[in-house]
Amino acid sequence: MNTKGITVSVVPVWDAEEIVTLYRCAGWWEEDSDAVTVIPALFSGSFAVAVAYGRDNKAVGMGRVLSDGISDAYIQDVVVNPRCRGRGIGKHIIQLLVETCLAAGISWIALIAEPGTHTFYAPLGFTVMEDYLPMKYKGDTVTNDHT
Repeated sequence: MNTKGITVSVVPVWDAEEIVTLYRCAGWWEEDSDAVTVIPALFSGSFAVAVAYGRDNKAVGMGRVLSDGISDAYIQDVVVNPRCRGRGIGKHIIQLLVETCLAAGISWIALIAEPGTHTFYAPLGFTVMEDYLPMKYKGDTVTNDHT
């Protein structure tokens, strides 16, 4: 996909520093973390990663899909550099990720929208899942009871 000098492609790898910069634009990684070392595993562990880049081949946006490649898919980590927002880049990232899932036969596609962003996702085909509640593991309760 190409929009106003920006290309959006599903890619197997990308420059780790550029991806970390995008994560940090979204406030998702601290400046002092060694996030660059985890980017290759983040890419290889994803079903698909879409990167938006300019003519200079510098990443200005990204998003990824987690899936087993058979049934459900979850879109996450969608971010566009604040300097490039409002140009349809995020929309094209989402559309390409959805198309990639559909092409693989995966039609159950979900995401968790950050507060205030549901109006961005609604025109792209996403609706609120009534009676469902996203949950996160609290991290301090472990049980070894497998009975």
